[in-house]
Amino acid sequence: MKRSYELHPLKVEFLFMKNYAYILVDKATRQAAVVDPAWDLELIDGMLRSLEVKLACILLTHSHHDHVNKVEPLLELYPAARAYMSVKEIDAYGFACRNLHPFEEGETIWLGETPITCMLTPGHTAGGACFRLADDLITGDTVFIEGCGVCDGAGGSPEQMHDSFQRIRKSTPPHVRVYPGHSYGKEPGMAFRDVLEHNIYFQIEQKEHFVRFRMRKNQGQLFNFK
Repeated sequence: MKRSYELHPLKVEFLFMKNYAYILVDKATRQAAVVDPAWDLELIDGMLRSLEVKLACILLTHSHHDHVNKVEPLLELYPAARAYMSVKEIDAYGFACRNLHPFEEGETIWLGETPITCMLTPGHTAGGACFRLADDLITGDTVFIEGCGVCDGAGGSPEQMHDSFQRIRKSTPPHVRVYPGHSYGKEPGMAFRDVLEHNIYFQIEQKEHFVRFRMRKNQGQLFNFK
């Protein structure tokens, strides 16, 4: 069965920071969504124009600066686009931008004829979220191919991160491809069945062990993104 959408990863960079933004395109309508626009507005807008699409919405996994700093500039270029972030994240950190639409757990955002399911996955932040499509899962700073986001910032919780990992593990089919907000060397788009083997956090079932390992001292190269 042919899927109804395209997914285009974009590596966006500023100094040592390397993020992945994503452009989703509904094939039937050529409506597009940008996930976590940051750092390089010219690259993001250039891809939208190259694809000859209409930007309909901006999907935000969480409110950290390195995932949202090009939201307002993008909305200036495309004033009809809607921005989406979880209501829990908005309330926790006071995030605001024009055309902001809060979403709840399990809500569906329609991009043309393509449904996108919002999945609340707190742990890195209080209201972080993943976006689930038919064959792909965009995970922000919740799940990396090689690990998970830090949990020691404001609103972070290793206990909630454990619960989010368990929910993702139980609800994600093996073939679904995982697209995180950062990479430590593995390319985004690895099948979930392989992520389960590469990511040690999916292999720690007991919450107390997960928390102890996530919060261990002297972790190096936490921001050594590739």
